[in-house]
Amino acid sequence: MPDISRLLIAVGLVSVALGLAWPWLGKLGLGRLPGDIAIERDGFSLYLPITTSLLISAVLSLLLWLFRK
Repeated sequence: MPDISRLLIAVGLVSVALGLAWPWLGKLGLGRLPGDIAIERDGFSLYLPITTSLLISAVLSLLLWLFRK
């Protein structure tokens, strides 16, 4: 069980860090990359950050792979 508690603490700390860094992360252009789909119509808006999600997934996968070694 100690492994689960450490994982939850780490996820919480990362969430807090991302929350504090959000204003600066917004300036990087994430969420407005080519391949992100945004549809806006009267009374309806749909946003699918496909490219941003792929980029974040690749970076996180690389970081996790590096830390496991």
